[in-house]
Amino acid sequence: MIILLILTVLLTIFMITRLKTPSYLTALTQEEFIKGYRKVQLIDVRETKEFDGGHILGARNIPMSQLKQRMNEVRTDQAVYLYDQNSTRSKQAARLLKKKRGVKNLYYLKGGFRKWTGKVKKKK
Repeated sequence: MIILLILTVLLTIFMITRLKTPSYLTALTQEEFIKGYRKVQLIDVRETKEFDGGHILGARNIPMSQLKQRMNEVRTDQAVYLYDQNSTRSKQAARLLKKKRGVKNLYYLKGGFRKWTGKVKKKK
């Protein structure tokens, strides 16, 4: 019984820390995102199939599954705007970029692409 309680507490702590937005990462509403996304590195961390199905105009696709291998494609001297389907992978990507590349200006689209109502480009 005590083991089950300990496991539950540990799982709860793990989930809270994984879902919490780190202090170095700023959540942006769609309006805030639109104001700045043309002047920064706009990175879609969804998988290629998702990206091809529709993405924000001007976004570059670096899937979360490939980010470790392609990290050098992200400049450290420029702000990075991240998005995915619902914000979970963006937070993971930001954590990696901060830790491994030292990227300082990290932002993500609150609610992700799922809630995006701006311009979208689809692969033909």
